[in-house]
Amino acid sequence: MLVGILLTPLSAVLAPGDTVTVLGASGNVGKLVALRLADTFKVRGVVRDAARARAFLGDKVSLYEADLRGDDVTAALAPALEGAQGLVVCTGTTAFPTQAWSPSGREGVSLPVLRALFDAREAGGLGAVVEAAIASLSASGFNTPTVVDEVGNYKILEAWEAAAGASRKRLVLLSSVGVQRRAEMPYPILNACGVLDAKAAAEAAIVADAAGAGYAYTFVRPGQLFGGPYDNNYYLGTLFQLDKDAETREVLLGKGDVTLNDDPQLGTLRSTLAEVIAQTLECGAGENADFTCVNAKGEFPEPVVLRERLAAL
Repeated sequence: MLVGILLTPLSAVLAPGDTVTVLGASGNVGKLVALRLADTFKVRGVVRDAARARAFLGDKVSLYEADLRGDDVTAALAPALEGAQGLVVCTGTTAFPTQAWSPSGREGVSLPVLRALFDAREAGGLGAVVEAAIASLSASGFNTPTVVDEVGNYKILEAWEAAAGASRKRLVLLSSVGVQRRAEMPYPILNACGVLDAKAAAEAAIVADAAGAGYAYTFVRPGQLFGGPYDNNYYLGTLFQLDKDAETREVLLGKGDVTLNDDPQLGTLRSTLAEVIAQTLECGAGENADFTCVNAKGEFPEPVVLRERLAAL
């Protein structure tokens, strides 16, 4: 596949055949990202269960098993990150308690959450009670936003530095709309359990790390995710299969954390994210910046058109 117009210094631009590691490569977005990137790069996918992931990813992606909740994440990620010039982080948990929060990712969490809220009832107001309950769940090994979206990303940065060092060129983080607008409605609701706070902390850490290490970063901000694959059924858009693919494929991009088309309810196709992230790495768009990506009614743009839109950010 041809790489588009270079938009960044050569030191930050990935070349065809460079190694890109995808964290969360068995997730609904991560698996699409890994497959699409394999058209251009050598892709390593980090998953918890390689056998399960292989059924979807086939042989195009080299799979490595690691658990970001482990005691020595740097050692666990070392084989997958060794010499990796690019890193795409697609890890994340749900904004509210679901089975995705459970240690296994497959168990109900209603009783543990209720117990944590009950135990935290003396903390003060509702906000303090929720905060204390989330802290308790985090300490007990649950996949809360603090554990996955904040601390997990700190561990990833440390591991990438240890394994790749000066080879690091580019990091793309799959983030969210609302991270920089947490005080604006409706985002305080989405942030009730701290998911936007956790993502904001991770973004700040990446900005600081990139400045010190000399690699470029990009934060991609989707809206509510929809469209296949439908493997992880604890996500709302997956559970109800909110599939608007046929008529909602036009891609809208906006620099920063913004509302596009004056419609805060616009969502993002998972397949769109995969293509946008891949082209971002292929043509060097969005260096040291963040942008919003949503879909609207209309046809998916031709690759050259999408590349031009990315270049204009």
